[in-house]
Amino acid sequence: MSIDIDPLSANAGLTVTDHIENTQFEVYTDRAVEPVATPEEAHYFPVDASVTVETASVEIPRVAVVEARAGDGTLLTRGDAYEMPPGTYHVGIDPAPTKLYLTFDSGFSVSTTERTTRIDLDAPSELTLGFRSLHQVPAGTIETPTDPESLMDAVSLLGSALQTTSPERSFPTLRGHPPLIEAADEFRVPDRIEPPDSGVRIVVPPTYESLYPIVSLAYYFAADVVPGDVPRIEGDGWSHSLEPDFERRAAEALRQSFHFDCLARTEGFYPVALHERETTDLDLDWGRLYDLPLAERLGEYLDVPFQRVEPELPQWTLTTDVRPDPENVEMLPFVAGELSVVRSPETVTPVTAGEGGGVGLFRAPGADSAPRSAPRSATLGPDEFVRGGAGTEHVRGADVGVSRGADASTDRSAVPADADFVQPESVDTVEHAWVGEGVPLDANKATLDAYHRRLEAGQVEQSRISVLVVCNDEQMREEGEVADLYGLRDMVQFDIEVRHDLTRAEMRDVLESDVDFLHYVGHVDHRGMQCTDEYLDLTDEDLDVGISAFLLNACQSYRQGEALVHRGSRGGIVTLSDVANSPATQLGRIVARLMNSGFNLRTALNVAKRELITGHQYIVVGDGGTTICQSRSGMAVIFDIDHVGDKTVDVSAKFHPNGNHGVGSLATLNLDIVSSDYYVPSYVSCTSVDKKDLLALLNLEMVPVFCNDELFWSGNFSLD
Repeated sequence: MSIDIDPLSANAGLTVTDHIENTQFEVYTDRAVEPVATPEEAHYFPVDASVTVETASVEIPRVAVVEARAGDGTLLTRGDAYEMPPGTYHVGIDPAPTKLYLTFDSGFSVSTTERTTRIDLDAPSELTLGFRSLHQVPAGTIETPTDPESLMDAVSLLGSALQTTSPERSFPTLRGHPPLIEAADEFRVPDRIEPPDSGVRIVVPPTYESLYPIVSLAYYFAADVVPGDVPRIEGDGWSHSLEPDFERRAAEALRQSFHFDCLARTEGFYPVALHERETTDLDLDWGRLYDLPLAERLGEYLDVPFQRVEPELPQWTLTTDVRPDPENVEMLPFVAGELSVVRSPETVTPVTAGEGGGVGLFRAPGADSAPRSAPRSATLGPDEFVRGGAGTEHVRGADVGVSRGADASTDRSAVPADADFVQPESVDTVEHAWVGEGVPLDANKATLDAYHRRLEAGQVEQSRISVLVVCNDEQMREEGEVADLYGLRDMVQFDIEVRHDLTRAEMRDVLESDVDFLHYVGHVDHRGMQCTDEYLDLTDEDLDVGISAFLLNACQSYRQGEALVHRGSRGGIVTLSDVANSPATQLGRIVARLMNSGFNLRTALNVAKRELITGHQYIVVGDGGTTICQSRSGMAVIFDIDHVGDKTVDVSAKFHPNGNHGVGSLATLNLDIVSSDYYVPSYVSCTSVDKKDLLALLNLEMVPVFCNDELFWSGNFSLD
């Protein structure tokens, strides 16, 4: 079973472990309980596991919204402080690491503190708790020839994963993962893959560069994709042109329709006070729009000029460049499932290796003419050294030093000088991914094997999160202290180990283990990862990699990290150039804090780039959405302090989709002056916030805080 429910040993309550999503949390009761398995049908919404206990209260260690429904499922109220009379209730608590539902017959009250949410029953009663993993599994695999017209039929089935065609499909838990696509000689579709009849058609020329940019639209609209000369979206009685600038227009249609769905869904099962609904400057009848069939509703959405709504839209999270090649067709369901803006560049700007064979942030001299020259590593100070291999062997007991200066990288490139580096066009989204041949600068190199591992639902033996820090150079021991930054969580159990000076055999054992996150500190060169006796080259060795995610904080570690992904890992952060030790240490500490706080790889690196210019020497390889644990608030939150006065401050916060809380989730700030919900991705701006209130908010969890463009951490942040 994917979810284990066990009594707490030290306190009264339950430990809930979701082995699929690697999340764990505690539910407290007013007395010791022995959970009894209960039929899952006891709950209004579907659950994966259900137990009954006798208690007078339930408490979870996070601030949440409690939604109360009557026995027939009718929504009665939602909030964080209210009372209800005796009756039969279905209660949902959000956010939680899994979907959490309660069923009971009793009056009750809801209350919250700075850190907890509590439900008190009128008297001790039998209470049934239901848990549903937020893991999403495709319904099956579509086999298809890879010519564009056959592929159109496959893409037309992506919307079969939608659990509704109402505006509520803007919630991530009601979309479902699109079916997979697999290249084959004949077109075959499993019987259980049946798309809804949405009445929406997308017409595009039968070419890869026209088909790939509309896969997210096809999925979200449950649209039929058909060939035609003029790109457009259409329904009965209306047509919306996707020209001129086809890719831009497709992205605008996705963002606008999703935004309007989030506004319209407040007329349905979730009538929340949505900030975006309150601030919209459009005279639309949202109640009428909510009740319309999808195609009619979409036609009215797209009848509004994009320029009218663009100022209200939050910054979209992800752009994915998918090269228009048939071998990339199997990536399309994963790209669509993330609701990514998609581009399909027919040509790409090549980048040649700079001096020393590596690439990084700074362009080499004479790089103004095409083909572009790859950026070089930063200039090193007189007492600085890089994390590449030394010119002499670095073995235990040998009297050798560590090479210093940029020249140390000569004839040493984990990424060869003739590698196919590419410079994707810039994006206006927070994150950027690349699918296809080439090593992209400043973008996540996404790979199919990594995305497939996201779906693997194998059970794990332990319920704790394991982090291993390996430091294979004594001059880098300072970064080895990042172990102190992992595990700084109240309700998440970590196993943290630090190991130094591993041999090649020991390093192999580490890579084959089931560690959740490997933080490697050391040297890498063309021979591989440096160990105390010899080098371990992951591109040559037949390794069976078991680690889930990693940071290879060493010079030019791209090829070694790419090999880890191909051999079994989900994803990691790697370097494209020589990296100087001091900024590498800083970046390692930033990433450690963020991964511990539940950020995914892409967002963690995005934060690091804001603080360190050398962060652009790093990219994510594999599944950039990989996390090792869930954040306390459920999503990635980044704060900016804009102005500090004597007693008040101006503050803004950005909510990024993360893990279980994807695009369309609801979020808010736990401040008295914030009375509305926001949909993710969101930007919340507050003026004249009392300093004490802000510090109390920041004390709820460890989050990054930028003040005067400098990165701080909420756990030790002061406004003095």
